[in-house]
Formats: sequence, C-alpha cells, structure tokens
Amino acid sequence: MVTVAVDGNGADLGPAEVAAGAAMAAARGVGVLLFADAAAVGEVPDGVELIDAPVSIAKSADPAYAVRSTPEASIVQAARAVASGRAQALVSGGSTGSAITAGLFNMKRASGVHRQALALPIPRPGERPVLLLDVGANVACRPEHLVQFAHMGSAFASAVMGLAEPRVALLSNGEETAKGTPDLRETHARLSGDRGAGLRFIGYIEGTEVMEDVADVVVMDGFTGNIALKLIEGVSARTMRAVRMAAMRSWRAKLGGLLLAPSVQALREEIDPETTGGAYMLGLRRIGVVAHGRFTRRGFARAIEVAVRGVEQDVVGVTHTALVAAGALRPPPPAALVSELETEAASEEAATVVRR
Repeated sequence: MVTVAVDGNGADLGPAEVAAGAAMAAARGVGVLLFADAAAVGEVPDGVELIDAPVSIAKSADPAYAVRSTPEASIVQAARAVASGRAQALVSGGSTGSAITAGLFNMKRASGVHRQALALPIPRPGERPVLLLDVGANVACRPEHLVQFAHMGSAFASAVMGLAEPRVALLSNGEETAKGTPDLRETHARLSGDRGAGLRFIGYIEGTEVMEDVADVVVMDGFTGNIALKLIEGVSARTMRAVRMAAMRSWRAKLGGLLLAPSVQALREEIDPETTGGAYMLGLRRIGVVAHGRFTRRGFARAIEVAVRGVEQDVVGVTHTALVAAGALRPPPPAALVSELETEAASEEAATVVRR
C-alpha cells in the first residue's frame, strides 16, 4: 500500500476539509499521514493517521527562510516523512512556494537535474489533455533547464497519460525559428539537434494553439507558465458563468438551458481543476503533488490519488531514464563539492520560485 504525506494546513477551506479528502482517499486503500492542526481537524477520519502540526508557513513571504527556520511546520514535517521513507509521496494544498522549497530541501533534487518543474495536465474538452510545464516552480529558466523539462514532460506523458509518442513543443510568440527570446531560440536549436534524441519535438507553438490538438507537452519557464495557467483557468470559469447567465435571460433561454443542463454539467466537470488533482513536482527524488488551495475535499482526494499513481507508475525512475538516454543530465561535480553546491543551488532555486 502506498502511503502519502499530506500537508493539511494552508488550504482555503481549512484542515478539516483536507482531512475529509484524505478520508476519501483512505477509503480507497491509500495510506495517509496528515500533518495538520489537530484542533482544527477535530475528529480524526477513519484510515487517516493525524500528526498534530499546528504551525503553517503557507503565507510566508520567504519560503526558503521559513522552511529552514521552522522545522516544526506542517509542510516541512510532511516532506521529511517522504524523505525518510515513512511515506512515498507528498501532497500539499498550501503555498506553492513552501511546498516546492520543502520538497527541494528535504526530498532533494534527482541527480543530474538542474531544476524541478511543476507539470500539470490541462483538460481539453473532447480531446486528450495537454501537459504544461513549468507552471510555477521557476521564474526564469536557462536552455539546459528547458531541455530537461521537455524530456521529463515527454516521459511523464508516456508513463502517466498513456501517450505512445507525445508531441513536445515550446511555447513562443510565433512558429518561426527566428521567434522567441535568445534562451528559447537556443533551446529550440538543442531540441532540434542531439539533445532532442528520443523526443517527438515539433518546434514552437503559439498561445492560441495550447488548447488545440497540436501538442501533448508544452514547455515554458515558470513565469510564463503560471500566467498561462491562470489565464486558461480564468477564461474557462468566466465562460461557464457567461453560459449560465445567457441561460437565464428569458423563458426561452431557461427552457433551452434545462435541455442543455446535463451536457453543460458534464463539460463543467471535465474542465474542473479538481478533476486533474494538482501539479506534479518533477525532478525530485520522490513524488510531490501541489494541489490548488481552494480545492474541496473531492479535489484533495484526487490529489492524493494522483500522487499514488505517480508512485505506481514510477514517474521518478521513468523521467530520470529519459534524461539519461538523451544525455541531458548535468555531469556530477567533484565529490568534495557536492554538499556545498547542493546547498547553494537549493538556495538559488528557492529564491526564484513563483509564489501564488
């Protein structure tokens, strides 16, 4: 049985709602360690082991400092439980920055990986989902980071999404090779050459094509990805509200709305972020999933199930194998410098986290 460590603090609806979601996952055969404020949780749900951890750093303006200086924080304790092997995956619905930093400092980045990335499958009604990465782990990315994201995303799409030959694209401001920033152009050149070995790289796509059946994996830096994700979510929510308003404008519209209600409800459920469950933290030595803080118990249950699937599909091993095959891993530094470099790199990366 897979056990998931869940940070129950920081979610919009409070620890009790996260605990209810954990109970739903536990009822389906998942082991759950819930790190949360016991007083806020109340009665402990069946199948859930509660560890009283009332301290939250979800609202900290400096995640790196908060993680280092607050070992009793719920997200830090949850990440340590995974690092020690007590659990096999981490789920958090609190601050993205705190979750990423706690994962980086405790679960550690996989050997040879430059940066971890947040990877999120976005539903496309009537078509298979598209995987976006990075959607918020790094403000800025160098070409070597984006190359690794491409391989990790492709491996994830194959292992978890069941795509035999996922189409990988770079998000840019045009399809021509001369478009994009200097880093994007360099990344394009590398993926078109030997660094694209094993990938079905299709080049650049524009923002208008992300939700079309053009690519299966779309790679970008975390700043661009976070904006793109929020824009997609905002437009989807606004469109659904507009449909509902239009259906209430007259008695004829109301009648039509009643006839369309089942189809509209099915569409709503299909594009609901809770159905996806959350974003994977790719590039770590263990599985981590970041859920939306506004999720209900249904969304948190789904996030836990998504984490379990990542363990069962060996996402960590599969993505690392893909990077090895492509020669995309960075060479190891001299042994004497490893600890010092890891600390410096972790601090640098934590400082570039996109905070939500």
